[in-house]
Amino acid sequence: MTVADQLIPAVSDAAADAAGPDEAEEPIKQRKNGLYPGVSDELAESMKSGWADTELHDLQPIAQAAETAARRAALSARFPGERLVIPAGNLKTRSNDTEYAFRSSVEYAYLTGNQTEDGVLVLEPAADGHTATLYLLPRSNRENGEFWLSGQGELWVGRRHSLTEAEQLYGIPASDVRELPEKLKEATGPVRVVRGYDAGIEAALHDKVTAERDEELRVFLSEARLVKDEFEIGELQKAVDSTVRGFEDVVKVLDKAEATSERYIEGTFFLRARVEGNDVGYGSICASGPHACTLHWVRNDGPVRSGDLLLLDAGVETHTYYTADVTRTLPINGTYSEIQKKIYDAVYEAQEAGIAAVKPGAKYRDFHDAAQRVLTEKLVEWGLVEGPVERVLELGLQRRWTLHGTGHMLGMDVHDCAAARTETYVEGTLEPGMVLTVEPGLYFQTDDLTVPEEYRGIGVRIEDDTLVTEDGNRNLSAGLPRRSDEVEAWMASLKG
Repeated sequence: MTVADQLIPAVSDAAADAAGPDEAEEPIKQRKNGLYPGVSDELAESMKSGWADTELHDLQPIAQAAETAARRAALSARFPGERLVIPAGNLKTRSNDTEYAFRSSVEYAYLTGNQTEDGVLVLEPAADGHTATLYLLPRSNRENGEFWLSGQGELWVGRRHSLTEAEQLYGIPASDVRELPEKLKEATGPVRVVRGYDAGIEAALHDKVTAERDEELRVFLSEARLVKDEFEIGELQKAVDSTVRGFEDVVKVLDKAEATSERYIEGTFFLRARVEGNDVGYGSICASGPHACTLHWVRNDGPVRSGDLLLLDAGVETHTYYTADVTRTLPINGTYSEIQKKIYDAVYEAQEAGIAAVKPGAKYRDFHDAAQRVLTEKLVEWGLVEGPVERVLELGLQRRWTLHGTGHMLGMDVHDCAAARTETYVEGTLEPGMVLTVEPGLYFQTDDLTVPEEYRGIGVRIEDDTLVTEDGNRNLSAGLPRRSDEVEAWMASLKG
């Protein structure tokens, strides 16, 4: 931040007069310990004028405008005659007067393509379905000084689209969101809202909605994302392709990571995510050595040592919020030791079985069961657990070392469609257009006395993003080698 971050002064009398009675009652507040005590009438008048017209004309609709319209139509058909309210959410304070980077609710972005804070999509019931309105903050007010005095004014955080511009981009009529709470308070008839994102909107509807009905809306929007359209599949492939390049970046700088820590790996991958996408889709897991045995190791503050394995679980998120989720377990010095290769190859064999089970008409659980069977067979073969295999699987004894499920749906959330009903997700059937991860693993904790010492501290996971196709599946992340000898050759070529 600059020194100017200390200003945010109170509005002058002139600015308050121009703002109108409501805004004059709540002037833009001065920040405590700001360097300017106030705004002179002369400065307030000066800041109102002398600015060029920056309205953007002839804007083209966003790339997914046709898809978002189709999604809204499906939503309308599911809840005829009901008012539906889907908020984007608000900024969240990180500390004092700084906020976290904003990421709109998935439900809102999925239906609109818009990603700005405070936005709300409202579907009003009409004779032939619904009429959609996108409620947004308009351009910053120049008459009352908001554009330069408010901490969220455009001279501080950047220009917002005007409501007219928004209509062109998103194909939805736009209105001022500041007027929405009063409209919702006066609304009649059945209403549903997606909860958890905008407390002000929920307060305006508190006497009109029920938790049960709102949950039905949330579940529907989660299940709507189970099968991806062509735009979504394209975005997921973009995310994966960027992720592949991010993994290549990491391999090229492993020597620098050895000289510093896992943070170097995290920062290297993050650079690729920010250059080619919006962000990382989740906290990168850059787990070296025994940290690989901690499933969600995101502290990334440990040493990187030659001879150890690096479990890198990371994904780039595109500008439209679709994220990859890929894991490779790499030998830091470029070559797997005998025991590392033994464990890695077992996980690879399990993943091969899991991927082969991904096909239309298969039960969702089939890929998990196939991978778990292979891992269990290896554990019995190695003498780590007493067979037979069927007994181990029935009792779940293999979970001491396999720990987690073998995958999950993937999309705008890394664990996408999480609110879907169990019968349509975990107990459901795979269909073309579904995208899921296949990610078996074996983890031998450093303090696990039930396994030989040579196993302890080794964790291996291999994860790929898999699209269900009409005739089987397509590995979206096939650009990264998986077989142990191919991994070693790939690393050698990058380091060379």
